[in-house]
Amino acid sequence: MSTTFVSTPAAHRWICCQIGAREHYSVPRALQRSGVLDELITDVWATPDSWISLGNPGIRNRFHAGLITSEVRAANLRSIFFELKSRARRRNGWEVITQRNEWFQKFAISQLRRRARPRVPVTVFAYSYAARLIFNFARERGWRTVLGQIDPGPLEQRIVSHSPSVAGMGTVDLRPSPQTYWDQWRSEVELADYVIVNSDWSRNMLVADGVAPEKIRIIPLAFERPEAAIGFKRSYPERFTAKRPLRVLFLGQVNPRKGVGALFDAIRRVSEPSIEFWMVGPIQVTIPSDLRKDNRVKWFQNVPRDRVAQYYREADVFIFPTLSDGFGLTQLEAQSWKLPVVASRHCASVVRDGSTGVVLQDVSGPSIADALVRLHGSPDTLQRMSSLTEVSDEFSLNSLASSLVNL
Repeated sequence: MSTTFVSTPAAHRWICCQIGAREHYSVPRALQRSGVLDELITDVWATPDSWISLGNPGIRNRFHAGLITSEVRAANLRSIFFELKSRARRRNGWEVITQRNEWFQKFAISQLRRRARPRVPVTVFAYSYAARLIFNFARERGWRTVLGQIDPGPLEQRIVSHSPSVAGMGTVDLRPSPQTYWDQWRSEVELADYVIVNSDWSRNMLVADGVAPEKIRIIPLAFERPEAAIGFKRSYPERFTAKRPLRVLFLGQVNPRKGVGALFDAIRRVSEPSIEFWMVGPIQVTIPSDLRKDNRVKWFQNVPRDRVAQYYREADVFIFPTLSDGFGLTQLEAQSWKLPVVASRHCASVVRDGSTGVVLQDVSGPSIADALVRLHGSPDTLQRMSSLTEVSDEFSLNSLASSLVNL
């Protein structure tokens, strides 16, 4: 049974400004559930059967039934025009990212200007890298500002670029963010009354980079278990064989930040033919020829979102070797399907080491290989981990709602 939080007359009314459907609109949905959401301002909002979403799966995801009774202001045609103009002018990379962020902020401000003078306090929420102009406008009006930090900030870029596992990744594009990107982000942090991060890892990274600790609040991501996963039970064979191998699932962008360099090294170190690796997601590196020829490695690109559950169901263990992540939502997705997780320490603490999976002490080929070989040799351990695996209530939408309101 869901819980609805009732706001008092003195409670802040919240305005959410966000590009895209980040986290399935979890922040505005949580605030709407709490009764304090005033409006959502976004770039595109379209019901699945509207003309604007026809033939465009990406736009079809720019809607959530949980917000159907909420006030939503979207740019729609102006957003589409911006994207078409960017393509025509062949803008790409950081150029189009920064221009899109600035364009959206100006649109959001145009919507905020239309508001009548509020009778109650107002809080403006915006995600990092697209908040500076919005927060400037909000502070001029005496409104409270809350920054949703989507990653661990500048230090993450340095960690990835200096990681030994990134060396030899082929033609992968590792161009760093321009300095203006980080300068504008620091202005966002200064303008924010609160900076919300999703994990201790992110908090520690921001503090190490000079963000005032007293501004930071740790609020985990919200996750809702798929209905199809409710009641799902996993079973393992008595032993793994060439005909029934241990199926190791990697799901996400195949790029250096996600730790695929170390994973590639681990695959080479594991000689056992009864371990199979499923690589699901867009490939953003040059795949080494030996791994392309390795029959144990299966590559799955361009998998529709509605087919992802199939891989969670059929895998035996999930590998998440990220070099740095603000949270790592796929950990919860895997857990919702009772799938044990081998996870990095450089993200949210979701896995209980030795209980629901393995927490890697370091993201390296030897460490990953050792964990997988040990699990391969003990199907009973995987069965026990699966039986203990569940998504904690701390990651529920109600928990997110309570944390935001209690700011």
